Amino acid sequence: MEEREMSLEGEKLILVPYMKEHVPKYHLWMQDPTLLQATGSEPLTLDQEYDMQLSWIQDPNKRTFIVLDKQLITGDFVHGKPHVEAMVGDVNIYMNDLDDPKLAEIEIMIAEPKSRGKGLGKESVLMMMAFAVENLGIHTFRAKIGESNGASLDMFHKLGFKEASFSEIFKEWTLELPVTEPKWEELQHYVGNRFSYF
Repeated sequence: MEEREMSLEGEKLILVPYMKEHVPKYHLWMQDPTLLQATGSEPLTLDQEYDMQLSWIQDPNKRTFIVLDKQLITGDFVHGKPHVEAMVGDVNIYMNDLDDPKLAEIEIMIAEPKSRGKGLGKESVLMMMAFAVENLGIHTFRAKIGESNGASLDMFHKLGFKEASFSEIFKEWTLELPVTEPKWEELQHYVGNRFSYF
């Protein structure tokens, strides 16, 4: 199964591939200065956002899923449909460490204010980590989080991430989590149901 075409079902959410139908809503989110600051992003034009979506699905060193809140899905979930009405954020990994191709930087964004504080961020991260270990052989996760983003720092600490370094220039913490045997046993609970296009 082509893992770029998988959807992953959890308890509260479904992770689906980032499709072009998601781009207009994603672009709208990224007009919010607070989200831009929290994610360390630059504002893009809509055309640039479409280009970015293509790069996400084509780059072998990146994986991304759109987070769907199950409570917001209209009707039944159909794999291969974008379900834009239930989009609440995204979760990404980058394998961009030249010294260690099995280390992945992980990011989570719950963009919809009404969907925050419901545990969707935590479940998204755990599902992405389980996916990355199982499908990509990732053995260490890294997260870079601004010192002012207390909610994210708290969540990653609760997941077992430990502070590795602090950047004075970027005012951000680098947190790391090695995938130990007990951690992998915990993550297997989040492997969940899978759907593919075929």
